[in-house]
Amino acid sequence: MQRIFWILLCGGFLLGSCTNDNSVPDVSQIKVSAPLSRFDQAFFALDTTRLTQGLDSLSRNYAAFYPEFMQYILGVSGDPADSVTQRVVRQFIGSYGGLNDSLQLHFANTGDLQEEVEKSFQYLKYYFPNYRTGTISLYVGPFDAPGIATVRSGTAIGLQQFAGADFFAYQTAALHSLYPAYISRRFTPRYIVPGIIKAITEDLFPPRMAELPLIEQMIEKGKYWYLASLLLPHHPDSLLTGYTNEQLNWCEENEGLIWSYLVKNEDLNSLNPIVIQTYLGEAPFTQGLSQESSPGNIGAWVGWQIVRKYAAANKELHPEVIMKTPATTILEQAKYKPK
Repeated sequence: MQRIFWILLCGGFLLGSCTNDNSVPDVSQIKVSAPLSRFDQAFFALDTTRLTQGLDSLSRNYAAFYPEFMQYILGVSGDPADSVTQRVVRQFIGSYGGLNDSLQLHFANTGDLQEEVEKSFQYLKYYFPNYRTGTISLYVGPFDAPGIATVRSGTAIGLQQFAGADFFAYQTAALHSLYPAYISRRFTPRYIVPGIIKAITEDLFPPRMAELPLIEQMIEKGKYWYLASLLLPHHPDSLLTGYTNEQLNWCEENEGLIWSYLVKNEDLNSLNPIVIQTYLGEAPFTQGLSQESSPGNIGAWVGWQIVRKYAAANKELHPEVIMKTPATTILEQAKYKPK
Protein backbone atom coordinates (compact mmCIF):
# COMPACT_ATOMS: atom_id res chain seq x y z
CA MET A 1 0.00 0.00 0.00
CA GLN A 2 1.20 3.48 -0.81
CA ARG A 3 2.76 5.27 2.12
CA ILE A 4 0.27 7.54 3.85
CA PHE A 5 1.22 11.01 5.08
CA TRP A 6 -0.96 12.62 7.72
CA ILE A 7 -0.35 16.34 7.76
CA LEU A 8 -1.58 18.78 10.39
CA LEU A 9 -1.93 22.06 8.59
CA CYS A 10 0.24 24.73 10.16
CA GLY A 11 0.45 28.12 8.57
CA GLY A 12 0.33 31.84 9.05
CA PHE A 13 -1.93 34.76 8.25
CA LEU A 14 -2.98 35.14 4.66
CA LEU A 15 -0.71 38.08 3.97
CA GLY A 16 2.92 37.74 2.94
CA SER A 17 5.22 38.09 0.01
CA CYS A 18 4.50 36.09 -3.10
CA THR A 19 6.97 34.67 -5.52
CA ASN A 20 7.55 37.21 -8.28
CA ASP A 21 9.99 35.47 -10.56
CA ASN A 22 10.21 35.75 -14.32
CA SER A 23 11.32 32.11 -14.32
CA VAL A 24 7.82 30.92 -13.35
CA PRO A 25 6.91 28.54 -16.19
CA ASP A 26 3.85 28.86 -18.38
CA VAL A 27 1.68 25.86 -17.49
CA SER A 28 -1.53 27.03 -19.09
CA GLN A 29 -1.46 24.25 -21.69
CA ILE A 30 -0.89 21.42 -19.24
CA LYS A 31 -4.00 19.31 -18.83
CA VAL A 32 -4.77 18.05 -15.34
CA SER A 33 -7.68 16.40 -13.60
CA ALA A 34 -8.41 16.95 -9.92
CA PRO A 35 -11.93 15.70 -9.22
CA LEU A 36 -13.29 16.50 -5.78
CA SER A 37 -15.15 13.61 -4.15
CA ARG A 38 -17.72 14.53 -1.48
CA PHE A 39 -17.29 11.47 0.71
CA ASP A 40 -18.27 13.69 3.64
CA GLN A 41 -21.75 14.26 2.25
CA ALA A 42 -22.32 10.63 1.34
CA PHE A 43 -21.14 9.37 4.72
CA PHE A 44 -23.38 11.62 6.80
CA ALA A 45 -26.33 10.87 4.53
CA LEU A 46 -26.25 7.24 5.72
CA ASP A 47 -29.48 5.93 7.21
CA THR A 48 -28.36 4.62 10.61
CA THR A 49 -31.36 2.28 10.73
CA ARG A 50 -30.17 0.51 7.56
CA LEU A 51 -26.40 0.58 7.92
CA THR A 52 -25.60 -2.74 6.27
CA GLN A 53 -27.11 -1.63 2.99
CA GLY A 54 -25.82 1.94 3.34
CA LEU A 55 -22.23 0.96 4.12
CA ASP A 56 -22.24 -1.60 1.34
CA SER A 57 -23.28 1.11 -1.12
CA LEU A 58 -20.75 3.57 0.30
CA SER A 59 -17.93 1.02 0.03
CA ARG A 60 -18.77 0.41 -3.63
CA ASN A 61 -19.22 4.07 -4.61
CA TYR A 62 -16.04 5.17 -2.82
CA ALA A 63 -14.07 1.96 -3.20
CA ALA A 64 -10.63 3.56 -2.97
CA PHE A 65 -11.12 5.93 -0.05
CA TYR A 66 -13.68 3.99 2.00
CA PRO A 67 -11.20 1.48 3.53
CA GLU A 68 -8.72 4.29 4.30
CA PHE A 69 -11.36 6.27 6.17
CA MET A 70 -12.65 3.28 8.06
CA GLN A 71 -9.23 2.02 9.10
CA TYR A 72 -7.31 5.24 9.78
CA ILE A 73 -10.08 7.60 10.92
CA LEU A 74 -12.68 5.38 12.61
CA GLY A 75 -10.36 2.48 13.45
CA VAL A 76 -12.72 -0.27 12.26
CA SER A 77 -12.64 -2.93 9.56
CA GLY A 78 -15.27 -1.28 7.40
CA ASP A 79 -17.09 -4.56 6.74
CA PRO A 80 -20.69 -3.40 6.20
CA ALA A 81 -22.05 -6.38 8.15
CA ASP A 82 -19.58 -6.06 11.04
CA SER A 83 -21.35 -5.12 14.28
CA VAL A 84 -18.37 -3.10 15.61
CA THR A 85 -18.15 -1.12 12.38
CA GLN A 86 -21.86 -0.37 12.52
CA ARG A 87 -21.74 0.65 16.18
CA VAL A 88 -18.79 3.02 15.67
CA VAL A 89 -20.32 4.55 12.54
CA ARG A 90 -23.64 5.08 14.30
CA GLN A 91 -21.91 6.73 17.28
CA PHE A 92 -19.75 8.90 15.06
CA ILE A 93 -22.68 10.18 13.01
CA GLY A 94 -24.61 10.89 16.21
CA SER A 95 -21.70 12.79 17.78
CA TYR A 96 -20.46 14.69 14.73
CA GLY A 97 -23.63 15.20 12.73
CA GLY A 98 -24.11 18.74 14.05
CA LEU A 99 -20.50 19.64 13.30
CA ASN A 100 -20.90 18.26 9.79
CA ASP A 101 -24.01 20.37 9.24
CA SER A 102 -22.03 23.50 10.10
CA LEU A 103 -19.10 22.45 7.93
CA GLN A 104 -21.40 21.88 4.97
CA LEU A 105 -22.38 25.55 5.13
CA HIS A 106 -18.71 26.50 4.86
CA PHE A 107 -17.98 24.06 2.04
CA ALA A 108 -21.21 24.12 0.08
CA ASN A 109 -19.35 25.39 -2.99
CA THR A 110 -15.95 23.88 -3.71
CA GLY A 111 -15.48 25.28 -7.19
CA ASP A 112 -12.78 27.74 -6.15
CA LEU A 113 -10.95 25.03 -4.24
CA GLN A 114 -10.97 22.71 -7.23
CA GLU A 115 -9.68 25.48 -9.49
CA GLU A 116 -6.84 26.24 -7.06
CA VAL A 117 -5.93 22.57 -6.79
CA GLU A 118 -5.87 22.15 -10.54
CA LYS A 119 -3.61 25.17 -10.97
CA SER A 120 -1.13 23.78 -8.44
CA PHE A 121 -1.29 20.41 -10.17
CA GLN A 122 -0.34 22.06 -13.47
CA TYR A 123 2.93 23.14 -11.88
CA LEU A 124 3.28 19.72 -10.29
CA LYS A 125 2.87 18.05 -13.69
CA TYR A 126 5.31 20.50 -15.25
CA TYR A 127 8.09 19.42 -12.90
CA PHE A 128 6.95 15.84 -12.24
CA PRO A 129 4.84 14.69 -15.20
CA ASN A 130 4.62 11.09 -14.06
CA TYR A 131 3.10 11.80 -10.65
CA ARG A 132 -0.43 10.43 -10.33
CA THR A 133 -2.55 13.06 -8.58
CA GLY A 134 -5.75 11.02 -8.25
CA THR A 135 -8.93 12.20 -6.54
CA ILE A 136 -9.33 14.81 -3.80
CA SER A 137 -11.56 13.16 -1.19
CA LEU A 138 -13.28 15.44 1.33
CA TYR A 139 -14.22 13.95 4.69
CA VAL A 140 -15.15 15.00 8.21
CA GLY A 141 -13.34 13.37 11.10
CA PRO A 142 -12.60 13.96 14.79
CA PHE A 143 -10.66 17.13 15.57
CA ASP A 144 -7.50 15.15 16.23
CA ALA A 145 -7.77 13.45 12.84
CA PRO A 146 -5.41 14.53 10.07
CA GLY A 147 -6.03 17.66 8.06
CA ILE A 148 -4.34 16.35 4.92
CA ALA A 149 -3.37 12.86 3.79
CA THR A 150 -2.00 11.29 0.64
CA VAL A 151 -3.77 7.98 0.19
CA ARG A 152 -3.96 5.35 -2.53
CA SER A 153 -6.73 7.17 -4.36
CA GLY A 154 -5.04 10.57 -4.24
CA THR A 155 -5.39 13.08 -1.41
CA ALA A 156 -7.81 13.27 1.52
CA ILE A 157 -8.91 16.53 3.16
CA GLY A 158 -10.29 16.60 6.71
CA LEU A 159 -12.65 19.56 6.60
CA GLN A 160 -12.79 19.73 10.40
CA GLN A 161 -9.46 21.60 10.31
CA PHE A 162 -10.32 24.22 7.70
CA ALA A 163 -13.53 25.98 8.69
CA GLY A 164 -11.92 29.35 9.45
CA ALA A 165 -10.13 30.70 12.50
CA ASP A 166 -13.38 32.07 13.98
CA PHE A 167 -15.31 28.81 13.61
CA PHE A 168 -17.26 28.21 16.81
CA ALA A 169 -15.85 24.73 17.40
CA TYR A 170 -12.29 26.08 17.58
CA GLN A 171 -13.10 28.40 20.48
CA THR A 172 -13.57 25.74 23.15
CA ALA A 173 -11.13 25.00 25.96
CA ALA A 174 -10.82 21.41 24.76
CA LEU A 175 -9.70 22.53 21.31
CA HIS A 176 -7.30 25.08 22.79
CA SER A 177 -5.64 22.33 24.80
CA LEU A 178 -5.35 20.19 21.68
CA TYR A 179 -4.33 23.01 19.35
CA PRO A 180 -2.89 26.19 20.90
CA ALA A 181 -4.01 29.48 19.40
CA TYR A 182 -0.85 29.83 17.30
CA ILE A 183 -1.90 26.63 15.53
CA SER A 184 -5.70 26.91 15.43
CA ARG A 185 -5.52 30.38 13.88
CA ARG A 186 -4.29 28.55 10.78
CA PHE A 187 -7.40 26.43 10.35
CA THR A 188 -8.65 28.29 7.30
CA PRO A 189 -9.52 27.11 3.77
CA ARG A 190 -6.56 28.99 2.30
CA TYR A 191 -4.24 26.36 3.79
CA ILE A 192 -5.83 23.40 2.05
CA VAL A 193 -3.88 23.59 -1.21
CA PRO A 194 -0.51 24.34 0.46
CA GLY A 195 -1.23 21.34 2.68
CA ILE A 196 -1.94 19.16 -0.34
CA ILE A 197 1.33 20.22 -1.92
CA LYS A 198 3.21 19.60 1.34
CA ALA A 199 1.81 16.07 1.50
CA ILE A 200 2.61 15.39 -2.14
CA THR A 201 6.19 16.66 -1.88
CA GLU A 202 6.73 14.31 1.05
CA ASP A 203 5.18 11.53 -1.02
CA LEU A 204 7.58 12.30 -3.86
CA PHE A 205 10.57 12.64 -1.54
CA PRO A 206 9.98 10.80 1.74
CA PRO A 207 11.69 12.69 4.59
CA ARG A 208 14.93 11.14 5.78
CA MET A 209 15.95 13.37 8.65
CA ALA A 210 16.25 10.90 11.49
CA GLU A 211 19.63 11.10 13.22
CA LEU A 212 20.82 14.00 11.05
CA PRO A 213 22.49 16.93 12.86
CA LEU A 214 20.71 20.26 13.27
CA ILE A 215 22.06 22.05 10.19
CA GLU A 216 21.33 19.13 7.88
CA GLN A 217 17.79 18.82 9.20
CA MET A 218 17.34 22.56 8.66
CA ILE A 219 18.38 22.21 5.03
CA GLU A 220 16.30 19.09 4.48
CA LYS A 221 13.22 20.92 5.76
CA GLY A 222 14.16 23.93 3.68
CA LYS A 223 14.13 21.75 0.57
CA TYR A 224 10.39 21.16 0.96
CA TRP A 225 9.68 24.89 1.22
CA TYR A 226 11.85 25.45 -1.84
CA LEU A 227 9.89 22.85 -3.80
CA ALA A 228 6.54 24.17 -2.53
CA SER A 229 7.49 27.65 -3.73
CA LEU A 230 7.94 26.23 -7.24
CA LEU A 231 4.64 24.38 -7.19
CA LEU A 232 2.75 27.32 -5.66
CA PRO A 233 4.52 30.32 -7.22
CA HIS A 234 1.57 32.67 -6.75
CA HIS A 235 0.80 31.81 -3.12
CA PRO A 236 2.00 34.07 -0.29
CA ASP A 237 5.13 32.86 1.47
CA SER A 238 3.17 32.93 4.72
CA LEU A 239 1.05 30.04 3.44
CA LEU A 240 4.17 28.06 2.59
CA THR A 241 6.11 28.72 5.79
CA GLY A 242 3.42 28.81 8.43
CA TYR A 243 4.48 32.26 9.64
CA THR A 244 2.41 35.34 10.17
CA ASN A 245 3.15 38.26 7.90
CA GLU A 246 4.90 40.02 10.78
CA GLN A 247 7.07 37.00 11.53
CA LEU A 248 7.99 36.61 7.89
CA ASN A 249 8.98 40.27 7.61
CA TRP A 250 11.04 39.98 10.78
CA CYS A 251 12.95 37.00 9.39
CA GLU A 252 13.68 38.79 6.13
CA GLU A 253 14.84 41.94 7.91
CA ASN A 254 16.98 40.03 10.42
CA GLU A 255 18.37 37.20 8.31
CA GLY A 256 21.96 38.04 9.20
CA LEU A 257 21.14 38.35 12.90
CA ILE A 258 19.39 34.97 12.91
CA TRP A 259 22.30 33.20 11.24
CA SER A 260 24.82 34.94 13.47
CA TYR A 261 22.87 33.89 16.57
CA LEU A 262 22.81 30.26 15.44
CA VAL A 263 26.51 30.16 14.62
CA LYS A 264 27.55 31.82 17.89
CA ASN A 265 25.16 30.08 20.28
CA GLU A 266 24.62 26.60 18.91
CA ASP A 267 26.63 23.68 17.59
CA LEU A 268 25.14 23.39 14.10
CA ASN A 269 26.15 19.73 14.07
CA SER A 270 24.32 19.03 17.31
CA LEU A 271 22.32 15.82 17.60
CA ASN A 272 20.68 16.96 20.83
CA PRO A 273 16.92 16.49 20.34
CA ILE A 274 16.16 19.45 22.60
CA VAL A 275 18.30 21.76 20.47
CA ILE A 276 16.77 20.40 17.28
CA GLN A 277 13.26 20.84 18.68
CA THR A 278 14.07 24.45 19.62
CA TYR A 279 14.75 25.40 16.01
CA LEU A 280 12.63 22.94 14.06
CA GLY A 281 9.63 22.34 16.28
CA GLU A 282 6.22 24.01 16.43
CA ALA A 283 6.24 26.93 18.86
CA PRO A 284 4.84 30.46 19.11
CA PHE A 285 8.40 31.86 18.91
CA THR A 286 12.05 30.76 18.97
CA GLN A 287 13.76 30.77 22.34
CA GLY A 288 16.67 33.19 22.44
CA LEU A 289 15.18 35.38 19.72
CA SER A 290 12.40 37.96 19.78
CA GLN A 291 9.33 36.63 21.58
CA GLU A 292 7.20 39.26 19.85
CA SER A 293 8.40 38.75 16.28
CA SER A 294 10.29 35.48 15.77
CA PRO A 295 8.41 32.37 14.61
CA GLY A 296 8.84 28.83 15.80
CA ASN A 297 10.47 26.40 13.37
CA ILE A 298 12.86 29.14 12.32
CA GLY A 299 15.49 26.58 11.35
CA ALA A 300 13.38 25.53 8.37
CA TRP A 301 13.31 29.12 7.13
CA VAL A 302 17.10 29.39 7.38
CA GLY A 303 17.39 26.06 5.59
CA TRP A 304 15.12 27.38 2.86
CA GLN A 305 17.37 30.40 2.33
CA ILE A 306 20.41 28.13 2.02
CA VAL A 307 18.63 25.94 -0.52
CA ARG A 308 17.45 28.97 -2.48
CA LYS A 309 20.99 30.31 -2.65
CA TYR A 310 22.27 26.95 -3.87
CA ALA A 311 19.47 26.67 -6.45
CA ALA A 312 20.09 30.20 -7.73
CA ALA A 313 23.72 29.31 -8.37
CA ASN A 314 22.75 26.06 -10.10
CA LYS A 315 19.84 27.04 -12.31
CA GLU A 316 20.45 24.12 -14.65
CA LEU A 317 19.52 21.60 -11.94
CA HIS A 318 16.04 20.10 -11.98
CA PRO A 319 14.22 20.39 -8.64
CA GLU A 320 14.38 16.61 -8.28
CA VAL A 321 18.17 16.78 -8.37
CA ILE A 322 18.20 19.50 -5.73
CA MET A 323 15.82 17.54 -3.51
CA LYS A 324 18.18 14.56 -3.70
CA THR A 325 21.39 16.54 -3.22
CA PRO A 326 22.93 15.88 0.22
CA ALA A 327 22.45 18.72 2.70
CA THR A 328 26.19 18.84 3.30
CA THR A 329 26.81 19.50 -0.39
CA ILE A 330 24.21 22.26 -0.47
CA LEU A 331 25.66 23.90 2.64
CA GLU A 332 29.22 23.77 1.32
CA GLN A 333 28.43 25.12 -2.12
CA ALA A 334 25.81 27.70 -1.12
CA LYS A 335 28.38 29.63 0.92
CA TYR A 336 25.57 31.11 2.96
CA LYS A 337 26.71 34.25 4.81
CA PRO A 338 23.82 36.70 5.11
CA LYS A 339 24.45 40.21 6.46
